[in-house]
Amino acid sequence: MGMVGGGRDAFVGPLHLAAAQATGLIELVAGAFSSTRPKSKESGGDLGLDSERVYGVYRDMLRSEAKRPAGEHLDFISIVTPTNMHYPVAMAAIDAGFHVLCETPMTTTVDEAENLARKLKQTQKIFCLTQHHAGYPMVTEARKLVTSGKLGTLRRIVVEYPQGWLATRIEANGQKQAAWRTNPRNAGNCCCMSDVGVHAEGLMLAITGLTLKEVCADLTTFVNGRMLEDDGSVLMRFKEGARGVLWASQIAIGETSGLKIHVYGETGSLVWRQADPNTLCYYTQDGELKTRTCPTSDIPHPSSSVTLPAGYPNVQIAPLTNLYQRFAQTLIQRIDSGKNPDPKALEFPGVNDGIRSAQFTAAVIASSTSKDKWIDV
Repeated sequence: MGMVGGGRDAFVGPLHLAAAQATGLIELVAGAFSSTRPKSKESGGDLGLDSERVYGVYRDMLRSEAKRPAGEHLDFISIVTPTNMHYPVAMAAIDAGFHVLCETPMTTTVDEAENLARKLKQTQKIFCLTQHHAGYPMVTEARKLVTSGKLGTLRRIVVEYPQGWLATRIEANGQKQAAWRTNPRNAGNCCCMSDVGVHAEGLMLAITGLTLKEVCADLTTFVNGRMLEDDGSVLMRFKEGARGVLWASQIAIGETSGLKIHVYGETGSLVWRQADPNTLCYYTQDGELKTRTCPTSDIPHPSSSVTLPAGYPNVQIAPLTNLYQRFAQTLIQRIDSGKNPDPKALEFPGVNDGIRSAQFTAAVIASSTSKDKWIDV
């Protein structure tokens, strides 16, 4: 693995590195860890990498690593940069001949997402979008409940992802993670919805399998002086007839990583919370609670040398580790056989999930600024 972003003081990079290490299949051997050369070099030194494979510019890494002989060059690039860099790095990595794993959101616009899809189709490279919910076993179990008909026809979905860390304008005091997420130059046209709202949207669609038809959104910037929204509510209508509401917030004091979903059907309902990810609550039509759990003994743990971001206990490494492991196993199969796997058989989110999230975000922004509140997705 080569990594772009994730250097000193990074938030997501250490999480990805811990997950990759926990698979036992992946070795970090190169990286361009920062937009500044000295910091990238220092970050590579922290990780004990060969100094010749620590780069100040990601394009230098792609050019140099592509020239290495077979068996020595990188297999894939992990992109953990601010959002505005996801698309250009992914496109350049694919052009250089590498497979790609990318942090959510995939791009800042629908056009970028569709361009990336075309590039992947042309090159047949494998792409993984790390929508973390997809790595939780109980999310997969929730999907099975829905597809097996245990809930009957779906009626109402309520999904939320509250955080509280942006309740004050900490970006003005030099907090790096807040600074880029609240700056349109780095984050695109929205903050809260693209940072956490798309995770709620992805979880909702992964469990229900519904097709989002139109949205009515209200985005708010509560903190004075902030350039992008820090809270938002979205009413949703689905093609199948169900209705839903999504709330995402980064000013909800007391909340850390509160992703949660309720799915209500004609004959049953379910509840899943990221705070208790190995438990799924299923209610039958007569109100009986049937709790489903998965064992925690096999949850992978990161290397003790990796410092995790605040709010991410070891148990939350598990879903990301599962995604890295599935991605690595797919690459091994591709390398051994020389054949691309069936896209329908891939067990991790891909470019189509990224397109849907980009379409959702674009529709939410359009609705929030339009007099015609209901906007087609």
